[in-house]
Amino acid sequence: MGLKQTAVIFVGYQNDYFADDGILRAVIEESDRTNRILENSIAIVEGLKDTESTMIQTPIIFTENYDELVNPIGILKTIAEVKAFQAGTRGCDIIEQFKEYGDRIIAVEGKRGLNAFASTELDETLKRNGIEEVVVCGAVTSICIDSTGRAAHERGYGVTILSDCTASRTPYEQEFYCENIFPLYANVLTAAEFLEGALEK
Repeated sequence: MGLKQTAVIFVGYQNDYFADDGILRAVIEESDRTNRILENSIAIVEGLKDTESTMIQTPIIFTENYDELVNPIGILKTIAEVKAFQAGTRGCDIIEQFKEYGDRIIAVEGKRGLNAFASTELDETLKRNGIEEVVVCGAVTSICIDSTGRAAHERGYGVTILSDCTASRTPYEQEFYCENIFPLYANVLTAAEFLEGALEK
């Protein structure tokens, strides 16, 4: 599979997760690993920026009153309670490290839940770009990453999940999903393994 048919999907690279003062920073594990996830993710962007690959970010954004959420439970209820990812706030913004790449990372907005394909034009964007293989990065491993990866698989895309570019709530969760869940429908690689394979083709 060539890079022209490959898209990297960056899920949740927003300040409320990844900034040092992000409202939900504590959700995605200990900070030293979160910093490494950012470094690895930036390495992916740097490695692919001059290639034919497609890079997409799928931010989750809510209105001030969270009217989009009807009887939310779990993490969506928490998001509403702590007022994360609220439109017009710094926490909702894409992380600064991604902003410098401008339109090289396409923004597909409309995400309101766990799966980046639901309520967005992600599938249409992938098809329009001739994508056959998707690579998934971001937060949270057991929720949005798993939901998005499965949705991609069900739509007929080949799926790769990058183990050191995905943020979990606990080390156990990360290990469990990468070893027992993701391999059921996806390839699991590190950022370095993915880049090495992608750039030599």
